[in-house]
Amino acid sequence: MEVFLIRLLQFVLAISLLILMHEGGHFFFSKLFKVRVEKFYLFFDPWFHLFEWKPKNSDTTYGLGWLPLGGYCKISGMIDESFDTEQMKQPAQEWEFRSKPAWQRLLIMIGGVLVNFLLALFIYSMIMFVWGDTYYQVKDMNMGMKFNNEAKALGFHDHDILIGTNKGAFKDFGADLFRDISTAEYVDVKRGGKAVRIPIKEELNLLNMLKADPAFVRPFVPAKIKDVTKDSPASEAGIKAGDVILAVNGKNIDSWNEFGTEMGRIEDIMTQAQTPADSLKVRTATFVVKHQNAAKPDTLTTVLTSDLKLGIYQTSIADYYTPKTDEFGFLESFPAGVKYGWNVLKGYVSDMQYVFTADGAKSLGGFGAIGSLFPPVWDWYMFWKMTAFLSIMLAFMNILPIPALDGGHVLFLLYEIITRRKPSETFMIRAEYVGVTLLILLMVVANLNDILRALGLM
Repeated sequence: MEVFLIRLLQFVLAISLLILMHEGGHFFFSKLFKVRVEKFYLFFDPWFHLFEWKPKNSDTTYGLGWLPLGGYCKISGMIDESFDTEQMKQPAQEWEFRSKPAWQRLLIMIGGVLVNFLLALFIYSMIMFVWGDTYYQVKDMNMGMKFNNEAKALGFHDHDILIGTNKGAFKDFGADLFRDISTAEYVDVKRGGKAVRIPIKEELNLLNMLKADPAFVRPFVPAKIKDVTKDSPASEAGIKAGDVILAVNGKNIDSWNEFGTEMGRIEDIMTQAQTPADSLKVRTATFVVKHQNAAKPDTLTTVLTSDLKLGIYQTSIADYYTPKTDEFGFLESFPAGVKYGWNVLKGYVSDMQYVFTADGAKSLGGFGAIGSLFPPVWDWYMFWKMTAFLSIMLAFMNILPIPALDGGHVLFLLYEIITRRKPSETFMIRAEYVGVTLLILLMVVANLNDILRALGLM
């Protein structure tokens, strides 16, 4: 419960900030061009609101809604999700959105997207200034990588040290590495101290690479135990910190990657257990372990916990490699932050092509998936990094040419600028209804995926 509350608090805080900044962008340009803003709300307020305040001599009512699915800035004389058709029946006033030149209306509509994008770049810049850019260089991972069968069919070998592609050298182990491999003409590796070039004859499916189990590629980390939980199956069997697991249920392993695969097999078998005796049989596992300073391996049998845990802490790349940190002065941090943010945006845009596939639709996530991206403990570095990423995501999603989104309004304004003809109000209202319906359906699908994943049905 504590982890859930910490993640929830981070999620609400980040989303609240991003909504305020986004709607603030619309608000700023509206005020700049003397367009009346009737309402400025954090969160939606169908039927009722939690708080509302209208300053003296102000045209704007500020409020807090109860439905944390977004916020809104109600601009006079604009067809939006409020569907205020009565106002549109009245003669246009000089302080209304519809009375302003197209270029001013365009700036008002892109104001939210612009602020979200600039906010992300600013946050990334401040991250660079405060914490720097810390990462593990792929070329320094001298134990190499662990590859699945698909990768091996392309020519990769376990323990290959990844160097780069025709696009340049790899930096760290992250999503960009997968993107580079998926679109590469070749991949350079170091194998047994020698340089080897692996040709990639056709573009790989990035989504399949990321979802593959076992993973397409992961850093090779020996199955060496970092620590053992007190009174756990591991401690009762005599397993200690520093021991290396060599086999699980008769299957030889050489890394935590393979350990995870074999433990997954046990989980699969457990789903077929029908009686307590069946469950006990599945939970009874045999491990071959090499103790520290022991001449020979030891074979141990123990009963896993009810949730199939051994009770160990695994070593990670942090136990074998030293991270590299690029530090930046205050002025240096801005170009570094802009470069980082631009790369994040390019990666996000590139990955959008997979949303329109069957597997991509299944990968969509709602509020639960977004919330799970935040760390289980309060970490300001990760909080601000996630906030910046969500800000970029919000900016990109809002600029999509879908009615009811900022991008839909921008599309119609561009049509007006080019043709010098305004779309009819009837058309705009109908388009708004279509857009809102699409967004609701998308939200339902995304959050339904979250529920199905939580239930283990996806």
